[in-house]
Amino acid sequence: MKCEIIAIGSELLTPFRQDTNSLYLTERLNELGVVVAFKTIVGDRRKDLTNAIRTALGRVDIIITMGGLGPTEDDLTREAWADALGTELKRDADIVGQLYVRAAQRRWQLTENNLKQADMLDGAQMLENPHGTAPGQWVDTVFGAHRKLGMLLPGPPSEIKPMFDEQCIPRLREIVPQRFIATRTLKAAMIGESHADARIAPIYSQFTDVETTILAHLGDIQLTLISTKSTMEEAEARVNELASLIEEELDDLVYSSAKQSESLEQIVLYYLEMRGATLSVAESCTGGLIAERLTSIAGSSRSFLGGAVVYSNELKTEFAGVPEELIEEKGAVSREVATALAEGIRRRCRSTYGVGVTGIAGPGGGNEEKPVGLVYIAISDGVQTEVVQKNFSGDRERIRFYASQQALDMVRRQLM
Repeated sequence: MKCEIIAIGSELLTPFRQDTNSLYLTERLNELGVVVAFKTIVGDRRKDLTNAIRTALGRVDIIITMGGLGPTEDDLTREAWADALGTELKRDADIVGQLYVRAAQRRWQLTENNLKQADMLDGAQMLENPHGTAPGQWVDTVFGAHRKLGMLLPGPPSEIKPMFDEQCIPRLREIVPQRFIATRTLKAAMIGESHADARIAPIYSQFTDVETTILAHLGDIQLTLISTKSTMEEAEARVNELASLIEEELDDLVYSSAKQSESLEQIVLYYLEMRGATLSVAESCTGGLIAERLTSIAGSSRSFLGGAVVYSNELKTEFAGVPEELIEEKGAVSREVATALAEGIRRRCRSTYGVGVTGIAGPGGGNEEKPVGLVYIAISDGVQTEVVQKNFSGDRERIRFYASQQALDMVRRQLM
């Protein structure tokens, strides 16, 4: 069965508020084997909301609206549902009585507009709301010769979550055919979305019963595999089979394939601890970003010793032992200086591995020979030093993050 979640409120169409309730509902629905096919955000306009509900009724089995059940003029969810279904609203005397009791207990003066919260769709069941004044509604109806389930839920998280868990989930369990959804997420570093898809599309296109999505992030891609079956064993077997084939194709580009996806910095720290190794960094253009990413993980002190932000040439020499004459001859942004940074910080911190990064993050400071985006990254283990040259595009933030991602991925590969 497919579901559409409709978040209601003009404030959700501004830059200042976002819908988070749908994430919670999606997780709970997936546990029942219900696929959320659409998520819609609609402002507080009756015509637009009616159209959204009517559209949802025409394309999914389950429709959940969130918000718009309060007492004010812009709370129009009940009216829009009535318009979409071609039915009427009836004021429920029991709910009116409950509103008066609640108002008396709290010494509120119940105004006339509060009573609209007692308006029920014809044939709907009330969903009690012990955490607020506006009750929800459960709709089980026929629309276009097909059975449709509707839930009118309040907007505040403290109200919608218990109402959905305690009153909607039990009803859905009695109706929804038992299905199980298995999900697997793979992450691959420093490969473009189109390049990755060209390699794996011939594989995942053969698995018509597994939904595969590719999401590009800065410096990596995320592959999500979803399969729905009558048993969890069947569903997991399909996503695991596909995941194995994709991992085989992408090989060591894949850094995470666990059910709970892990960040690149988590993987680096995992490998460091597993090898009994330690790491230090000397960062110029990344300005401490590598260290920040590593230390954001609890327990990182077991493997990450520290390092230095060596923005000036003087500190490159003082903290990482880079010879002054090397900087003068080759320039601060060079393969040789990156090498010296990695080797020097490793010796200074007495770590197993040292990483050195130097580059031009922009927007100024570049020239024809050394343009903005040029970055050198080195990793040393005391025996040999690997250096890569990269020309990253984008703004300052993007270049700095790509440089940190490349550095962490180099450490990961070295540890592998």
